[in-house]
Amino acid sequence: MRSVVLPKIGTWEAFRDAARGLLAAGLPPEEVLWHHGEVGADLFAEGAPPPTAAPVTVPRTYVDLVRKVIWHRDPERFARAYGLLWALQGNRTLLRDRGDARVDRLERMAKEVSRDRHKMTAFLRFREIGAKDAPRRSFAAWFEPSHFILEPVSPFFTNRFGDMDWAIFTPDLSARFEGGTLSLHPPEPRPDLPQDGAEDLWRTYFRNIFNPARLKPQAMQSEMPRKYWKNLPEASLIPGLIAGAQAHAQAMAEAAPTLPPRRAAPITTRLQKARADVPLPEADSPEALAAELAACRRCPLWCNATQAVAGEGPREARLMIVGEQPGDQEDLAGRPFVGPAGQLFDKVSARAGLGREQAWVTNAVKHFKFTPRGKRRLHQRPNGGEISHCRWWLEREIDLVKPDLIVAMGATALESLTGDGRAVASRRGRVEQTYSGILVVVTTHPSYLLRLPQEARPDAEQLFESDLATAAALLRGEGALPPPAVGGLPRDI
Repeated sequence: MRSVVLPKIGTWEAFRDAARGLLAAGLPPEEVLWHHGEVGADLFAEGAPPPTAAPVTVPRTYVDLVRKVIWHRDPERFARAYGLLWALQGNRTLLRDRGDARVDRLERMAKEVSRDRHKMTAFLRFREIGAKDAPRRSFAAWFEPSHFILEPVSPFFTNRFGDMDWAIFTPDLSARFEGGTLSLHPPEPRPDLPQDGAEDLWRTYFRNIFNPARLKPQAMQSEMPRKYWKNLPEASLIPGLIAGAQAHAQAMAEAAPTLPPRRAAPITTRLQKARADVPLPEADSPEALAAELAACRRCPLWCNATQAVAGEGPREARLMIVGEQPGDQEDLAGRPFVGPAGQLFDKVSARAGLGREQAWVTNAVKHFKFTPRGKRRLHQRPNGGEISHCRWWLEREIDLVKPDLIVAMGATALESLTGDGRAVASRRGRVEQTYSGILVVVTTHPSYLLRLPQEARPDAEQLFESDLATAAALLRGEGALPPPAVGGLPRDI
């Protein structure tokens, strides 16, 4: 059995050298006893083997992990770290196995040390102790960390407060930075630090940033545990602020202005122009609308797309077909529904008696949204903001064409037309309404059919054809018109 005693100062370097020597001597983890700081002599244990200069190659992730773990307060931390090092000699990929109990335990310990370091940099409070006329100002602080973190965290304070002398005292160690030199020392009794004049300023700042309307004591204590409160000047205010939060929030609500300030008038005017109840400027022709669309900068999608893709078809069309957005081929050609999804739509709509040449075909979003992947451009679904911005163009197309019926293909088209793009599968085949009351037949997008497995596609294609046949029958005035489902939800602009 070998006994290894690591010093409280320079622990990482000592552990690294000892682990190299033990590994070179071929000593397995179960034959090593680890100690931190001074311990009594062990009659049955030999000393550690001498350090060796023989290189020990380990993954960089092991070094990064153990350089945090050794500062943990767990008395088994050194044994665990050396045990993992021993295991890595036979399995170099062990650190990738998140199911391994040894790796999992060390990673959780490293996270605890990282959190403790963050708490120290956030909650340590210096108080001035030096003479006012000294060449360099002097400060001191007392802190009680959960782990042995003063040594690794000291460089943070030397970088942050390099223009002053300071000392940090903890129950385990103390650090001094004097004249630009950092030194570590054994622990010292807690000093009697004087009150700092800046603490009143800090309390005033904390009192004014406290928001009683968003009070969450449990969340606050998870970020600033009570164990740190006794060393924080602002902590003395917390009980009173919590007790008076409800009354303070009520007073804030009663004191709120009832009219917007004058500076808000330009913003209010601009928002009103964007609302649906403001008449849209009329385009003279599809060509004029396409020319305006080409200059659209309402959302960032124009930056990467080749061009905006306007709708096309007869201006007097009674039917409008609305898809999601241009695909790769539509973006290059500048025309809607010319790619694989468009070709499938043409084939199915012909069988359903819904000729494309009689319809206005367009998309809810006018620019192609994609992610580059090598030489390919992979389709990305538009988000709510992009749909909302492009709804302005779709409504101008509707005002231009004035269709009697619209077919919404897919969730994006349905959201743009009715305000709700959810549950397309359960809503398909239904007749809903746009904001302005135009009937909308809900169906899936043909690109969805193309993504289905080959064995599932015939049934889905038959349902798609049935939805288009419903639209064709409505245009011909055949059969009873089903009652429109609830649609036209209030717009959120």
